[in-house]
Amino acid sequence: MSHNMKYIKSVLVLAAVAAGTLLYGQGFSMPENTVSWKVTSEQVKDSLYKIIFTGKVADGWHTYGLDSDLYPTAVEFGESQGYALSGKPYEISQPTDYEGTKVFFGEIKIAQDIVRNSGDAVTVSGEITWMGCTDTQCASPEYKDFSVKLPQAQKAEISEAGTGKSGSSGFSWSLIIEAILWGFAALLTPCVFPMVPMTVSFFMKGSSSPAAGRFKASMYGLFIVLLYTVPISLIIFITWLAGGDAVTADIFNWLATHWLPNLIFFIVFMVFAASFFGAFEIVLPSSIVNKSDRGADKGGLLGVFFMALTLVLVSFSCTGPIVGTVLIKSTEGEFWSPMITMLAFSLAFALPFTVLALFPSLLKNLPKSGGWLNSVKVVLGFVEVALGFKFLSVADQTYHWGLLDREVYLAIWITVFTLLGFYLLGKIRFAHDDKVEHISVKRLALAIAAFSFVVYMIPGMFGAPLKALSGYLPPITTQDFVLGQNTAPAQNGSAPAGSDQGGKSAGYGLHLPLGLSGYFDLDEGLAAARKAGKPVFVDITGHGCVNCREMESRVWSDPRVLEILQNDYIIVALYTDDKQKLDEKDWVTTANGDVLKDLGRVNSYIARTRFGVNAQPNYVLLSPEGEMLAPVRGYDLSIPGFIEFLKSGLE
Repeated sequence: MSHNMKYIKSVLVLAAVAAGTLLYGQGFSMPENTVSWKVTSEQVKDSLYKIIFTGKVADGWHTYGLDSDLYPTAVEFGESQGYALSGKPYEISQPTDYEGTKVFFGEIKIAQDIVRNSGDAVTVSGEITWMGCTDTQCASPEYKDFSVKLPQAQKAEISEAGTGKSGSSGFSWSLIIEAILWGFAALLTPCVFPMVPMTVSFFMKGSSSPAAGRFKASMYGLFIVLLYTVPISLIIFITWLAGGDAVTADIFNWLATHWLPNLIFFIVFMVFAASFFGAFEIVLPSSIVNKSDRGADKGGLLGVFFMALTLVLVSFSCTGPIVGTVLIKSTEGEFWSPMITMLAFSLAFALPFTVLALFPSLLKNLPKSGGWLNSVKVVLGFVEVALGFKFLSVADQTYHWGLLDREVYLAIWITVFTLLGFYLLGKIRFAHDDKVEHISVKRLALAIAAFSFVVYMIPGMFGAPLKALSGYLPPITTQDFVLGQNTAPAQNGSAPAGSDQGGKSAGYGLHLPLGLSGYFDLDEGLAAARKAGKPVFVDITGHGCVNCREMESRVWSDPRVLEILQNDYIIVALYTDDKQKLDEKDWVTTANGDVLKDLGRVNSYIARTRFGVNAQPNYVLLSPEGEMLAPVRGYDLSIPGFIEFLKSGLE
C-alpha cells in the first residue's frame, strides 16, 4: 500500500471516530465495550504454553484483525517474569471479507505462544487494544488490561495436527524391546544359566510347603528386579533434586553428545567384547560376594534378598557388560529412559526364576550346561563390537573428525558379522571354546542369518540407503562414493536456488539428507522464507539421533513428502549436538547469564526456549515471520500423518 493510500485511510478512520462521537452525543446507543474479552491459558507441551484471547463482538458491530491496515487489534505484553514470548500473536478464528476488508463479526480469537522458564508461579499480563465499528460509525479506540496465570507445569503431549495421535519426543519402544532381548540373552551366559535350576530347586526344597516355595521364589525375582532398577533410579532422582529437569536433561545430553563420554563408552564396549571373547573376566572383589553369600543363610525374606544379591554379584562377570550396554544406550533417550530400560532388562532376566518356581516340572526340559554357553558369550562379544562403534561414530560426527565415514563404518560391520558367521560354522575358535566336530541346525540357521545380513550391507558400500539400519549408520552425505553420482558428497549447506548464496550456514559444513538444500541458522532461513514467500520447516535434529535418521530414511524419503519439502518449504536444520565453535558475534547469552559459544548449545537453547522442546527429532512449521503454524510434531513413522502435518502448515 502506498504512503498516500495509508494517509487517506487514516483520515477516514479519524473521520469515522469523530462521526461516531457526534452521533453518540445525539442519542445513538453504544455498548459499554464493542468487544468483551476473556483471556485464558493452557499448556501445550512441557514448557510451551498458549495464551488465548477470546473476544465477543457486540451485535451489529465488527472489529479488525492483527494485520489490518485500518485500526488493527494489538496485544502488548508487560515485562516478562519467568516466561518468554515465542513468535508473535496470531489469529485462530477466520475473518470475514466485508467490503474488501477483513473483519470479525461475532467472535475474534487470538493466541500467543509462551515458553515458561521458571518453576515458580508465573503470571502473564499486558494490554489488548482494538476498535469496533458498525456500517455507519466507529467507536473510539478501546483497551483492556489483562492478567492470567500459567497452569502448573505437567508432562503434556500434543495432539498432532490432523492425525489425532500423540507425538513422541524421542523415547522409542525399540529401546525397551532391545533391553528385554539383552535380559534374556544374559540368562544364556555361563555365569547365570547353571544357577537357574540350582536356585529354583533350593527354594522348592527349603520351604515348608510348595506354596511357600513359590512365594519365596517370586520374591526372589522381585528382589532381582529391584537390585537392578533402584540404584539407577536413585542416581537420576538425586540429580533431579539437585537441579531439576534441566540439570538432569543436560547431564544426559552431555553423555549422549560430548566426545569424552562417547569415547569412554566405545572403549568400555571394546573391553566388554574382549571379556566375552575370553581375554579376561570382569569380576567384583571376592569379599563383597562372600559377605552377600553369608547373608543368604539367614531365614525369611531377608535371606531371599541376600540370595538375589548373591546372584547379581556372582553373575556380574557376564551381566556387567550387558547392563553397561543397556544403560549406555538408554542415555541417548529422555529422562525416564534409563529407569524404564533397566526395568525391562531386569524383568526379562528375573522372569525365568519365577516361572520355573511356579512350574518346577519345566526344569527337566532345560538343556544341560556345556560349551554352548561360552558360544553365547562369544556371539554377544561380536554384537558388542558392532554396537560400540556407534558411540565413536557419534563423537566423529558431532566434532567433524572425519574418521568414520559411512563406508568405513559399513566395512567394519561387514567384517564383524562375516567373522561371526565363520565362528558359528566352527571355522574360528576362542580360548574357552570346545572343538566343533559338527554344527547343529540352530548354529547353521544363525550362520545363515549372519551372512545374509552381510550380503544386505554390501550394496551400502556403493550408496544403497539400507533403510533398516538408517538409525545406526552415519548419514549418506559422509560417503565418498555413491554409484551413479559424483564422488564428492553434495554440498547441501548452501542456500536453495533463487536465494542469496553463502552466509553462516554455508560455513558450517553440514549437509541435509536426500539431496535437499536448506539452512542451518534459523534467522537465515526465516530471511530466505520472507524473500521466497514460503513457510519454514524446522528440523530439530542431532548427529547422534537414531530416530532422526530413521525419520529421514523412512518418512522423508517418500516421494510425496520429499516433493513438499523440496518445493513448498524453506528447510532449516538445527543440530543440537554439534560442537562447532561460533564466532563471538554469534554467541548467545541466556537469561541466567550463561554464554553459549558452540552451535549445538545455541540450537538447543533455541529449541527449548522458542519451541518448548528438548529432544530430537522434533519438527516445527513457521511462517516467514516466525509464527508457529501447527503444533510441534515428534517422532512418528506415519507417512500420511507427516504429509497432513506439512499440508496443515501450507493451509
